[in-house]
Amino acid sequence: MLDMDRIPRHVAIIMDGNGRWAKAHGVPRVAGHNAGMKAMKKIVDHSDKLGVEYLTVYAFSTENWKRSVEEVGGIFKLLVKYVQSDLKGLIDNNVHVNILGDYSAIPEDARKSLEKTLAKTSANDGLKFNIAINYGSRDEIRRSVTELCRMVKDGQLEPEDVTEEMIGAHLFTGHEDIPDPEVVIRTSGEERLSNFLMWQCAYSEFVFVDEFWPDFTPERYEKALEIYQSRDRRFGGR
Repeated sequence: MLDMDRIPRHVAIIMDGNGRWAKAHGVPRVAGHNAGMKAMKKIVDHSDKLGVEYLTVYAFSTENWKRSVEEVGGIFKLLVKYVQSDLKGLIDNNVHVNILGDYSAIPEDARKSLEKTLAKTSANDGLKFNIAINYGSRDEIRRSVTELCRMVKDGQLEPEDVTEEMIGAHLFTGHEDIPDPEVVIRTSGEERLSNFLMWQCAYSEFVFVDEFWPDFTPERYEKALEIYQSRDRRFGGR
């Protein structure tokens, strides 16, 4: 049974399997992404009810641009649809939305929808809902190192004074003071990070589940958190 006194502060989720769900159901891949959006809404709502402080979902990676133009376009159209239909609910539920990644590169209508959401939820102090869009951990680390190199070049910092904390502070998560996730959940049976929060997940627990993301229910979410709670986290100690 889930221990409500030990709910992780930050949960990160790799929402995997929309395409395979669509194939299994004999529908277009975009239909799988639509079903995935509905699942995401349920998990956001349930995270809020459980008392999770930070929820980060991997929505679109820097590598996802390799997919077909039709699929990529469909994903961003669904993002606009999600924002338009759920913005009021996010505001009413005091959810604060944040974006991890360079979202300036996404289609204009999706970017404007996201910017509207960021503005409308900026004063909310409830669940911090982080959406990783056009995000890649290697790119994030590169950006952090570039900023620190620029500070060294400008004489603001000595190379030997660079610390892990400084690198972390210049990541997308550092800009928002987002703590490292205690647990990372990945759906669809795959067991890899896929360039997601690699710096931040140094001591995270990993829970891999077989369900495709559209089939990941709040009940299965709780089961995944139970698995996390069963772990003995030692952070390199004994």
